[in-house]
Amino acid sequence: MTTVVPTSEEDPTLSVVRFTAEMSWADAGPDVAEGQVSRLCVEAQECMLQKRWLDLASLMLTSADLIFSKASEKDLECVYTVICNLVTKPESLDQVHEMAELISTKVTQQPNDKPAFRLKILFNLYNLLESPYSQYSVYMKALNLAVNGKVTEHVVPSFKKMDNFLREWNLGVTDQRELFLTVANILKENKSSARDSFKYLVKYLVTFSGEDALTMNEAKEQAVRTIIEFVKASDMFQGDLLDLPAIAQLEKDAKYALVYQLLKIFLTQRLDAYMDFHAANSTLLQSYGLVHEDCIAKMRLMSLVDLGSNQSGQIPYPLIRDTLQIEDNEVELWVVKAITAKLIDCKIDQMNQVVVVSQIKERVFGQHQWQSLRTKLATWRDNIGNVISTIQANKITEDVPQAVQGLTPH
Repeated sequence: MTTVVPTSEEDPTLSVVRFTAEMSWADAGPDVAEGQVSRLCVEAQECMLQKRWLDLASLMLTSADLIFSKASEKDLECVYTVICNLVTKPESLDQVHEMAELISTKVTQQPNDKPAFRLKILFNLYNLLESPYSQYSVYMKALNLAVNGKVTEHVVPSFKKMDNFLREWNLGVTDQRELFLTVANILKENKSSARDSFKYLVKYLVTFSGEDALTMNEAKEQAVRTIIEFVKASDMFQGDLLDLPAIAQLEKDAKYALVYQLLKIFLTQRLDAYMDFHAANSTLLQSYGLVHEDCIAKMRLMSLVDLGSNQSGQIPYPLIRDTLQIEDNEVELWVVKAITAKLIDCKIDQMNQVVVVSQIKERVFGQHQWQSLRTKLATWRDNIGNVISTIQANKITEDVPQAVQGLTPH
């Protein structure tokens, strides 16, 4: 942040008021300008003496706004550094919040005029604030400014600190929803990782649980968007979306029931189910921008995973061929694709024409998967216990002759 160093005995705040007043009234002529500058300086002094910091901020912002297109960025940075520092003056956090709102609102009114510089002002303001809610409010204004000013690349790096922000801000549900949806939209607009955008969409949907029907209705459009983005993504094969109330509500929705059915196919069924769905709903899929060939490719991989979880460790080539609806010479190709995508860990036994599966990545991880994991862990614990018992028994057996030998007379 720029530090204003006074070059005279005049307070930095008054120096800024004088500077902005002189520049904003320069075209009015010396006689008019001098009177207006004096008036503004006197008014600023009165605000300072009476500790009317909000009024002082408003006065300074008005003049600063008038010179925004005239002054250099260096001068503007000094001006707004002094203005932002006013939030450190009041003792009341409520007044600080009111001032932060005033400053950030004014800064974001012209998002297309030096948007990157305006973002810098907001982040400087953010760093001066101690109240978590004031910080959140300014941060949200920065995100919206970035969107409107088309400079989202400047805010995307801050998303790496989101977990820390959430711990510090301790937001309510409504604010969480606003934040998660805004971040998801920015990531999508910025063409960042589709997975990252999807992650924040899911975070948004998770906040809807047990609400009344009217509140849940707000989430429908984003629930549909989440489903479509999951289906479209070529690198996402796992998701516990079906358990989310915001998505579950679509199952019986007159408008979106088919979208829910599509998600269920991708998470719990095989290629044949998708092909039947496409035959009956090809227009619907096209309306959401879904490419049939891409959907087939994804469903083949997910169907192969499903085979791996239901075939007791071995999948015959003919079963893969029939399930994936491919030729005999394509079986190994699709197995390799699944391995590359880290969906399945296996060995290809060409001699016996089987795929020997050692591990698969579950498409969903719900109650059934948790129970299975619990059973496996219990078995593992019992096996470890038996091994320890065996080792201890063998140790005792080996130690007894040595003890007896020590008692034998020479």
